[in-house]
Amino acid sequence: MMKKALSFVLILTGLMLGFQQDLSAQAPPKPRKSPLAIAAFKAQKTYIKVVYSQPFKNDREIFGGLVPYNKVWRTGANEATEITVTQKIKVAGKVLQPGTYTIFSIPGKEKWSVIFNSVVGLWGDYEYKPECDVLKVEVPANAVDTPWEAFTIKFENNGNMANMTLVWDKTAVIVPIEILK
Repeated sequence: MMKKALSFVLILTGLMLGFQQDLSAQAPPKPRKSPLAIAAFKAQKTYIKVVYSQPFKNDREIFGGLVPYNKVWRTGANEATEITVTQKIKVAGKVLQPGTYTIFSIPGKEKWSVIFNSVVGLWGDYEYKPECDVLKVEVPANAVDTPWEAFTIKFENNGNMANMTLVWDKTAVIVPIEILK
C-alpha cells in the first residue's frame, strides 16, 4: 500500500512539473503610458504627499478637449489622484483635517474647482460621489507661456505657505496652502 501511494505521489509530481511554465521567457510588463508620479512638501511637522498618474499632451487639445470643461476630472490619469496630509492645513482659506483624500477637479476656462473627497482607492472619476466631498475650493486658471507636455503637480515653498500647482498644456492652477501651527 505504501509503495502504491509513493508511486502515485511521484507520478503526480512528475505530471505537475511537466505543466509548469517557464516564466523567465515571458516579456516584462509594459510601462504605463501615464506613469506614476509623487509630489511632496514638508514644513514644520506637516507633510503633504500627492500620488498621481502623469498623462502626456501628445499633440492633443487638453482642456476643453480631452478633459472637458465643467465636468469632474480625476486630476491626472489612471487611478484617481490622492493626497495625504499629516496635520491640519488651510486650502485656499478653508480648513482641511489630516487624512488621505482623493483630489477631483472641475476645470473651467477662467477658474477651477478643486475637490477633496473622502472616498479613496478609485479608478478614474467613474465612482465620484459629491456627497463625500470634504472640501471644495475655487481657484483661478492661469495661462502659461510654454505648454507643458506632461501633467505635473508640484509644490512651491513660501515659509508657512505653499502653492500646490497643477500644470498641463497651456494651463496652470495654483492652490494656496497654509501650514497651521
